[in-house]
Amino acid sequence: MKILFASQAIDGHFNPMTGVAMRLQGRGHDVAWYTGPVYADRLGGLGIQHFPFRRAIEHRADNLNELYPQRAKLKGPRAIGFDGEKIFASNVSNFFEDIRELAQQYPFDVAVVDSSMFIHRLVSHLMGKPVVNFVAIPNMESDQQVPPLFFGFRPPRNSVEKAVQGLAGLLSDKLILRPAGQSYRKQHAAYGQAVPREGRLTDEPYRCSDAIIQTGPESLDFPRRRVNPKVHYVGALLPYRAPGQAATGSGGDGGFPRSYPATLVITQGTVDNQDPAKLIVPALEAVKDMDALVIVATGGRGTEELKARYPQPNVVVRDYVDFAHVFDFTDVFITNGGFGGVQLSLSKGVPLVVSGINEGKSDVNARVEHAGVGINLRTESPKPADIATAVGKVLADPGWKIRVRTMQEQLNREDPAEAAAAVVESVGRRSPA
Repeated sequence: MKILFASQAIDGHFNPMTGVAMRLQGRGHDVAWYTGPVYADRLGGLGIQHFPFRRAIEHRADNLNELYPQRAKLKGPRAIGFDGEKIFASNVSNFFEDIRELAQQYPFDVAVVDSSMFIHRLVSHLMGKPVVNFVAIPNMESDQQVPPLFFGFRPPRNSVEKAVQGLAGLLSDKLILRPAGQSYRKQHAAYGQAVPREGRLTDEPYRCSDAIIQTGPESLDFPRRRVNPKVHYVGALLPYRAPGQAATGSGGDGGFPRSYPATLVITQGTVDNQDPAKLIVPALEAVKDMDALVIVATGGRGTEELKARYPQPNVVVRDYVDFAHVFDFTDVFITNGGFGGVQLSLSKGVPLVVSGINEGKSDVNARVEHAGVGINLRTESPKPADIATAVGKVLADPGWKIRVRTMQEQLNREDPAEAAAAVVESVGRRSPA
């Protein structure tokens, strides 16, 4: 079977798909990948044929503010609406034309498509190709019991909260996502494709795909009134790593002092990490004097400055760390809430202290809070005192570790890459020859 993977050129979307691609390749399938030029070497090293963006703009974590200088000044709903239109909706036609062209060279049987590309309707309806929707973020399909996106709400507990969330949902639909929705509909109209008025833009990848690979455990999602039979929760899909391979850029993770009674890991992710004062600095101020080993991963920004500012012997600052290794002996993970890092933390049985709002992190962190596996500070810029209090609570109460270990058992019951590969193969078997 010829299988085409298609993804944004963003690590958080690309990386979780690599394990599935390599599993399918190992099972004898011909796998190729359509994504940005930035991943040419990575795909070459994996032995996967690469079709780079031609018409599509390559949106990367490190070039968004360069491409759109005005983006850095936007906050909250305005930032979400801007990203929805510019980074996601505006590229739909470019993605589709690239894929339609490459299909002449690589006549694929099944497409595994990053949910944020929003090309599922065109590939399915105009090319007649089976499509598997790959969701590297929390389940975004709307449901009467699930809070609206982007506000960090938990499920409503009373009529007042339900009314507030209803108004927020209208704001999301009619204002925040309106520019993206208009762009999406206009591009589809050019192809003679009518987009249903009901539902939200974020529902499109779910209703236009043959199956959905949903990363993360179902227990980390909110309860839903309607169960979509096409959605398959496969657990923590992590980046592919060859046996014995260290994390890229980790610089080796041996030699951490292990004489402290606790280990804390801090990161601000790889996208919103230009200003360490948002989370890394307040977190270090909160825990630097604790009797704990503090490991900081900067994502390659401001590392030397932080080393000079925090010379304490218990503080280790690096560009990157091998999270899969250090989480084996970590007691609390302090993060802004990237979904990949959250899943890895839970798969290793590590409770969290989360503090982030942008890039959809508020919705990730609301799920962490709802599941009882971490403390959500509900802010983009937490105070050191609040972080210190949250870390102290997690360390002092064994209930956090117990709940996380329950979810860890759920995550580790099956091989996520194997489960996801089986979804792709089942769609391929159903497709006409």
